[in-house]
Amino acid sequence: MAGFQTDVLALEGWDHFYSGKVRDLYVPAGVSFQDTDRVLVVASDRISAYDFVLTSEIPDKGKVLTQLSLWWFEQLGDFANHVISTEVPAEVAGRAMVCKKLEMYPIECIARGYLTGSGLAEYKVSSTVCELPLPAGLVDGSRLEPALFTPSAKAEVGEHDENISFEQTVDRVGTQVAEALREKTVALYEQAEKIARERGIILADTKVEFGADPATGQITLGDEVLTPDSSRFWDAQSYAPGQAQASFDKQFVRDWLTSQASGWDKTSGQQPPALPAEIIEKTRARYIEAYERLTGRTFTA
Repeated sequence: MAGFQTDVLALEGWDHFYSGKVRDLYVPAGVSFQDTDRVLVVASDRISAYDFVLTSEIPDKGKVLTQLSLWWFEQLGDFANHVISTEVPAEVAGRAMVCKKLEMYPIECIARGYLTGSGLAEYKVSSTVCELPLPAGLVDGSRLEPALFTPSAKAEVGEHDENISFEQTVDRVGTQVAEALREKTVALYEQAEKIARERGIILADTKVEFGADPATGQITLGDEVLTPDSSRFWDAQSYAPGQAQASFDKQFVRDWLTSQASGWDKTSGQQPPALPAEIIEKTRARYIEAYERLTGRTFTA
């Protein structure tokens, strides 16, 4: 299994196994991945955009994502999740979780409650989002009711995720699992959207991942959940359909990368440039604001 090549920490009691775009996985020391039932998931400060891992990091991002995921797991108690413990090595305290090793489904489960981003671009051409027909007259930021389930096929690091139809999802995981993933994804989105709205945040869309618990077969929520890396958060107070929305996620980084200031062409296949210090700091501030507004807690590094 190919992964992202990066320097990894030596952690007592754990052996490094794999690095994704922003997370590093460890297994208990001396135990193979095949033989373990648990993994240590460490969130780094790396940030990805347009399927590239940027050379710049966002300070404290790993802690924000981990702490926010843990808070959401608490709020979403109706959904089984993979967290076992937060008792982790001191070197990664606050940004790591001991989790069940799941048999992950090769599907990015995406729920879209508002029209924007790549969905808006497709809609302007064909009045569809991921081939699902939508009514005429929608604009950037229009609410979609009910929320859409728009899965994608999970790609290896460095490759592009591919939007797929529900029928193609069935081909990959079977009808029963595909229907369960759709039901759980939309239900999770709807529950989280209400929680976020009560805190002045609009959850426009989100990506979640599920796997089967090898011990029980239960479909279980894994990876991260409802973070600025995996979701699009908007400020409810300034929300207005028909325009770009003020966001608390990495859209800020995407916008800079595609601006004239960066000098980068996202279709070039070339590695994006390093982020300016101002963009790094403003991105960090947005992630922390999302955490604090959602949880009501003060973030401490």
